[in-house]
Amino acid sequence: MLQEKIRTLANKYQEEFIAIRHHLHRHPELSYQEFETSKFVQQKLSELNIPFSIMATTGVVGIIKGRNPDKKIIALRADMDALPITEENDVPYKSVNNGVMHACGHDVHTTCLLGAAKILQELKDEWEGTIKLIFQPGEEKNPGGASLMIKEGVLENPKPQGIIGMHVHPGLNLGKFSFRTGRIMASSDEIFITIKAQGGHAAAPHLTADTILIASQIIVSLQQIISRNNNPISPSVLSFCAFNGGSTTNVLPSEVNIKGTLRAMDETWRFKAHDLIKKQATAIAEGMGATIDVKIDVGYPTVDNDENLTTTAWQLADNFFGKENVEETELRMGAEDFSFYTQQIPGCFFRLGVRNEAKGIIHNVHTPLFNIDERAIENGMGMMAWLGATVTLY
Repeated sequence: MLQEKIRTLANKYQEEFIAIRHHLHRHPELSYQEFETSKFVQQKLSELNIPFSIMATTGVVGIIKGRNPDKKIIALRADMDALPITEENDVPYKSVNNGVMHACGHDVHTTCLLGAAKILQELKDEWEGTIKLIFQPGEEKNPGGASLMIKEGVLENPKPQGIIGMHVHPGLNLGKFSFRTGRIMASSDEIFITIKAQGGHAAAPHLTADTILIASQIIVSLQQIISRNNNPISPSVLSFCAFNGGSTTNVLPSEVNIKGTLRAMDETWRFKAHDLIKKQATAIAEGMGATIDVKIDVGYPTVDNDENLTTTAWQLADNFFGKENVEETELRMGAEDFSFYTQQIPGCFFRLGVRNEAKGIIHNVHTPLFNIDERAIENGMGMMAWLGATVTLY
């Protein structure tokens, strides 16, 4: 039975792929700089006799053909980039690249997809269709590696009928998975505001415009765009995360820079908010005697799971791992460039439980102490292989 064979192989190969995860975790690379990671993935696919091509400089796309390869074409996706974070975990496989860490689990995603590839290649006479393996760069940084891969034709020749992606979930216990249909993650845009004035002596603020005060007023005022313009039943978040200006106690700086992010679950509201942010910030700055530049870098759209594909995958997950171990994923204001794929073809983005409180594995992604219970790798590679081999689209 295919299900049992996949389970058996996932268990058999788990130690091999835990070692692969250790290698990837030890050698993280930032977005669009995944050169050694890409070479490593290429090497592993070559060892498995899986043909592949290169896209978007560091992206790798492999093809596995089962029986009746034209019957269906499913894409399985993993991201490969790391974050500019200094790791604080005391583990043998701690990052050796100072200031760079796999703090979002992309090393796990890449490992699980490589593991699924090995299983699917070994069992290719026992499932039907074609699997397209997508190892993509740059999920963590605009414009998003997915958008670059799509521009270079990753969803063509052959064109997948659907795509499946997985992400670690540090809030979900080991041995669990979670799925959700429809909209599951927010859009994400980056905001850059520069306020300029003549600058001057702190004791004579009347002779210039106080850029520090103006920037502070803008930050506080823009929160009203969310609280008084957005429909309160539609989630939206505006956060400013960087404030830079000045260097001493008695000089009003000539320039202040602030940076932030807008998250939204409604695409129409998202772009209306852009206009409101620009108008309100400009009015405040000019009204207080400064000049201003507001740049909004449009990032990732919302992630929308296709109802039919996700429902089918969810049912298959219940069957593979036990219904009691598959939950509904909560809505998240985080963003993912998997969204670009879901704009083109049906997509299913699900979560892999990696939490183990007894072992102290409790830290969230994007933190210096993020880690996983590595037994989750067996679960992730098995589930990806199972869904790739059995999911169908109608």
